[in-house]
Amino acid sequence: MAVLIDASILIEFERGRLDLERHLAQRKQDDFFLSVVTASELLHGVHRAVLSGVRTKRSALVEALLERFPLLAIDLATGRAHAQLWAELTVAGKVIGPNDLWLAATCLAHGLTMVTANVREFSRVPGLIVEVWEEPA
Repeated sequence: MAVLIDASILIEFERGRLDLERHLAQRKQDDFFLSVVTASELLHGVHRAVLSGVRTKRSALVEALLERFPLLAIDLATGRAHAQLWAELTVAGKVIGPNDLWLAATCLAHGLTMVTANVREFSRVPGLIVEVWEEPA
């Protein structure tokens, strides 16, 4: 199985609330990807950091993640899935955020499972397989 990791998971990891390595180790047979959209979201967080120490630490983490996971670009198949999904969700009155729409379209176009902490948005997408990584209570 191939998995697209949402920025919400990586933010939970950065904040020390998720053991990313444990989750990846449990899925050794799977391929993990990031979207260029997720890369932009993570880099946006770097640029928004006010304190230089936070910015430096966050930048190092983001660069390590971008080096570790293959990036998926927005291709024509994703663009087609995005247009259809956007129209369907608009008609149904269930629109999700623009970046999440691109991520969902990427998953649908390429048969990927979405790993996220943002179930509220992604649960609105018909046909999208959503998996939540949480820490045991």
